[in-house]
Amino acid sequence: MIYGIGNDICDVRRIRASLERHGERFAARVLAETELATWRSRSARWPERGVRFVATRFSAKEAFSKAIGLGMVMPMTWRSCEVANLPSGQPSIVLHGALKVWFEAHALRVHLSLSDETDYAASFCVVEINNEQLHENSMSIPRNCLQV
Repeated sequence: MIYGIGNDICDVRRIRASLERHGERFAARVLAETELATWRSRSARWPERGVRFVATRFSAKEAFSKAIGLGMVMPMTWRSCEVANLPSGQPSIVLHGALKVWFEAHALRVHLSLSDETDYAASFCVVEINNEQLHENSMSIPRNCLQV
């Protein structure tokens, strides 16, 4: 059952300008620790790849925040939401802290798609209720959910 959907398109040029203006402070505000290490490594080898990395993560986190219906309001924070890749290369979301607790308490799971081109990064996110976990937790389905 769908809990929420979110999408976002990010102008890579705006991310580049923010990185030029604020440097690592901007990246550290938006990226989780593991993402920050990856960004540093990619930026050292090829700076443009580092810019696109930040843009796709920014876009994905925006899409996710829309899909869960919180926007950038606690417990949703930039650093509590990490974009990672499964061994297959499929993008995934890894949550930390209070956001992880909130997400698990609502028995949710997430599906994420990312895309980027020269000037834009785009993300689409679907959050669904994990019915097995919902029944284990004896929770009722929220009214704002779509049944498909």
